[in-house]
Amino acid sequence: MNEKKLRICLVGQKILVQSRATDSGMLWPLAQGLSQKGHDVTIISTTSPLKKPEVFRDGIRAYYLYDGPATKSKILRFPDLVFKKFAVLHKDRPFDIVHSVDDSAWKIGRHKKLFNVTVAYDIEATGMAELFSIMSENSGTLRSQIKTSLRVGFRFFQSYFLKERSLLQTADGVFTTTPQQRTILERYFLYPDYHTYTVPYGINLGDLTEREQSGNFKMRLQLPDDARIILAVSDFTNALELNPLLQAFEKVVLKNSNCYLIIIGDGPQWKSVEYQMLKLVLGSRVIMPGPIGATELLNYISLCSVYVNLSSRSTGLEPSMIEAMAQKKIVIGSELSPISEYITEKENGFLVRPADEKTLIQLLSAVIEQEDVESFKQIGEKARQKVVESFDRQKMIESLIQSYYEILKKWGKLNSAPAKSVVSVDR
Repeated sequence: MNEKKLRICLVGQKILVQSRATDSGMLWPLAQGLSQKGHDVTIISTTSPLKKPEVFRDGIRAYYLYDGPATKSKILRFPDLVFKKFAVLHKDRPFDIVHSVDDSAWKIGRHKKLFNVTVAYDIEATGMAELFSIMSENSGTLRSQIKTSLRVGFRFFQSYFLKERSLLQTADGVFTTTPQQRTILERYFLYPDYHTYTVPYGINLGDLTEREQSGNFKMRLQLPDDARIILAVSDFTNALELNPLLQAFEKVVLKNSNCYLIIIGDGPQWKSVEYQMLKLVLGSRVIMPGPIGATELLNYISLCSVYVNLSSRSTGLEPSMIEAMAQKKIVIGSELSPISEYITEKENGFLVRPADEKTLIQLLSAVIEQEDVESFKQIGEKARQKVVESFDRQKMIESLIQSYYEILKKWGKLNSAPAKSVVSVDR
């Protein structure tokens, strides 16, 4: 058993965990798990909900480099700010490993030999998510398939040669969520499988207790008691992802007057989605509350009959969908997303091609109209069973720590303390 206590630096912008549409970040739950195991954890991130530049809590030191909203110009400068802050902290107390949950630590990676530190990235640091997003626009026609293939190929080569190749050269390890991502990383991004680790550690699911539907919450939303709710979560980065759902809902609501669609989240394409919704004359049937907190999200999940997330862009698992499965809800996900590793078609949920509007209409209608109540009930039971068996936060954290040890061991850093090094912060 490894007894060495590690000094770990977690780096990343605000990456969301209760789905990328809420205000709950993944860095703190992850840091808590590592700290509870006795390791020294430091966070370098953008902004804090507490609006403080430094937070010392739960044995964790967190440094937030922005005192206001993270604008586009600030995001572009974030790796430079991370580098400067890390250089100061590392000089005082050297770190064993830097874990970057996106590409924010790439500049540290470029200078890792001078720092004498090991650097690992999440798959989110690559452009793999964007490739899945493009693939999801394939409607199945020959023309669409050719167009999508050309766009994927062009985007891959552009991204790989401009970014991924140089970034992966600085990586001592890469964390993936599913075996599918691991295979793609080796086969197309040419990153050795020997240095890849599959650990879905970023999910903070609480105790997965079954929750009762809140009548007061439905009243607060001004919904009738017999309302049937379709719940969707989005980061509103690509408006095209939600178009099939809105168009399918337009058909479903014509036959079901008590049906409502709630789309949670916020992002750059929020107005575009709202315009499309109004264009389809769905204003009285679609609710878009914007970003919400983790507790309120659970209330929405408890309220819904069916949960839909057709995003293929996410390279991680959406915990909101996992939570919906834990609450025995009928879930519909993208066959291109990582959730496809956990959903067995018609057994514990449903998978569709994101642009397949016809299939989506059939599924939503079947659930809303309760065509086979007993069958759907069994699917919900099996969905919860799958989640309970597959996701254990403590096991995930332990797997992550063992991966840290393995990375350090492979690069000869496990048995030697990192040497202090002086690196100019102006590099």
